[in-house]
Amino acid sequence: MFTGIIQATGKITRLEITEKHAKLAIAAPKLAQENLPLGASIAVNGICLTVTDWTNDEFTVDVMPETMKRTNLGNLQVASVVNLEPSLALGATLDGHIVAGHVDTTAELTARVETENSIELRFKVPQQYDSYIVEKGSIAIDGISLTVTMAQNAEFGVSLIPFTIANTTLAGYKLGDHVNIETDMIGRYVVKQCQAWNK
Repeated sequence: MFTGIIQATGKITRLEITEKHAKLAIAAPKLAQENLPLGASIAVNGICLTVTDWTNDEFTVDVMPETMKRTNLGNLQVASVVNLEPSLALGATLDGHIVAGHVDTTAELTARVETENSIELRFKVPQQYDSYIVEKGSIAIDGISLTVTMAQNAEFGVSLIPFTIANTTLAGYKLGDHVNIETDMIGRYVVKQCQAWNK
């Protein structure tokens, strides 16, 4: 379980992709191995993965085919920067929202407006996920907990504050780039229950 509060960014140092499997090595000098042991969960761009190896300041994770299909990992290259969040410790403060690390889909960046102290981003998602995204609700974009500022016709917007701009990857995305989306877990259950009542 995660919160969507990014603890560090890391850089891809090795990327091995086949039809059935992928392995990533990520340099993360700000994360300590003793706090992220082998077998620990870590969210990489919002995807819950398991640490399988450590070498100096670099850790390795394995990625399954289903994950490759549902996420933007296939677009990564060596030297790509990713958002990192170790799993939530029991009793820790929940500063963002409840994030499972189970990506629903990807969304395309369709608009970007920079203001004096923020960046407004707009994304388009596949139509079937539209009902899970509501204005003022929570959403995880590449693992970052954000508040939805608008939601209409399978498009939604978010606003990045200076801290998010400085400490995550989102400010560097260009129009047409794809991001990982995890819709609000509680909202998904509410929508499914309402659909069941209406059958």
